[in-house]
Amino acid sequence: MPEGPELHLASLFVNKVCEGVVFTGPVTKSAVSKNCDVSFTCEAYRIQASSRGKEVKLTLTPMKSDVKEGSTVQPMDIVFRFGMSGYFRFTSEEELPKHAHLRFFSNEKPCRVLSFVDTRRFGSWQPNGSWQRGRGPCVMFEYESFRKKVLSNLSNRAFERPICEALLNQNYFNGIGNYLRAEILFRLSIPPFVQARTVLESLELDDLAADTTPVKEELDDQKTSDRESKRTSQSADLLRLCHTVPLEVVNMGGKGYDPQKADYSDFQAWLQCYYVAGMKSTRDHNGRTMWFSGDSGPMVPKERKSTKAKKRVKKEEDNDAAMVAEIVPKVKTEKGVKQEAPHSKTGLRKRKVKQEGEVTRTSDNTRCLRSNKTSEAR
Repeated sequence: MPEGPELHLASLFVNKVCEGVVFTGPVTKSAVSKNCDVSFTCEAYRIQASSRGKEVKLTLTPMKSDVKEGSTVQPMDIVFRFGMSGYFRFTSEEELPKHAHLRFFSNEKPCRVLSFVDTRRFGSWQPNGSWQRGRGPCVMFEYESFRKKVLSNLSNRAFERPICEALLNQNYFNGIGNYLRAEILFRLSIPPFVQARTVLESLELDDLAADTTPVKEELDDQKTSDRESKRTSQSADLLRLCHTVPLEVVNMGGKGYDPQKADYSDFQAWLQCYYVAGMKSTRDHNGRTMWFSGDSGPMVPKERKSTKAKKRVKKEEDNDAAMVAEIVPKVKTEKGVKQEAPHSKTGLRKRKVKQEGEVTRTSDNTRCLRSNKTSEAR
């Protein structure tokens, strides 16, 4: 799922490909999209993008040469939320992506199209929109406000939840998502299911020394080493890492937003915990998978099982399936022989095979099937 860094990279991508491009005509929506229409038509306008946490804003600005006396065309802000699979592409009309659900056409020949692509259609856009009120300051570019809001509201019930779940609360951690929370907690060796308030209450409100400007990757080994040492010295502060770790992803650049190719190799190499071999995983109280190492913490959902436990249960169910597949077709009923297909795995574990000639099914609303000898004895 796109998180804060991806949304910011998307805005950088839009600004890069749309620089100097003049767009024209109406903004069109695909027939299958359930999002609202964008009522904007202009003979000549430009597009500028900005990001804040998990939102991107496109500003459509009519050009002065197109503004006539009495014209009603006004600039429009469209706020996008990417859902699970949203992103932008800039292509020719012939190469328009299959799931391009909102389209902006240039006045060039041949025409090019900026499109919002969303395969799963969980994303959304809001014409004449503004940053969503329920979202807090951006963890990357509004660090001071972000830190102040979190530490000034630790008495809020949101911080009674496990820290891994609090990190997904966009009212306080706008831009943090599933992979970022895993990487941040892993670097600090913080169990994901400890109370958020316990983790954060020792931090200082006025600790605002973090650099809020992204720094490009250096090739010089010594500078890289110095940067890593500085990062290690700051590792005790979770809020600081909520700011710097997303910026590391931004500094890598690209990450699928190169117009020529989508290359995720650097990002995959950067991951230390999320979907990394040897790490543990379990679902939080909201059903989201949390990746971690070491102790899970005292607030882990008891009804949830780890990935390893799920694999073990699945193996046991498969063994039961093989056993029942051999037995069920041979069961005799009072009405004669009945060939039955194997039942669902849920019911397989409830079947008990007793002595020869007798099969007992222990689930509700079932009956015991006994051998012919037992029936005759009655």
